[in-house]
Parts: sequence; C-alpha cells; structure tokens
Amino acid sequence: MEVRIGVQSAPRELAVETKSSAEEIERDLADSLANGGLFTLAVDKGGKVLVPADKIAYLEFIGAEGRPMGFGA
Repeated sequence: MEVRIGVQSAPRELAVETKSSAEEIERDLADSLANGGLFTLAVDKGGKVLVPADKIAYLEFIGAEGRPMGFGA
C-alpha cells in the first residue's frame, strides 16, 4: 500500500510503500501522538521513515490494487 504523509511547513508530501495495513498505521500514529514521540513507518524495501507525530498534517492511504496496464480502459 502507498501512504502519503503531509508534513506541516513542508512544500511536498512524503510517499512511502509499506506492507502495513491502514489500521496498523492509524494505531501507530495515535500512539505516537499520545506519547509525543516520533511516528515510525516501515518501508517495503527496508528501512524506516521517522516523522515527528505532532508535525503530521495528514495521511493518505492508496490501496494495494495495481495500476491498469495496456491500452484498454
């Protein structure tokens, strides 16, 4: 699934591919906000994205269904 993270005072959003579900991500963000810490998101190809939880403006979840290929619509 692709997750787009809007960060306050940043002109561009972060786009991350992850295997985590939307529910897991929401729970992790809520925990990070409650504890005043960093929001951590594991990236598909290894590594992590760390963002101060209180600076997150929005999260956008884009489903795991593939993009259409070919010439037909």
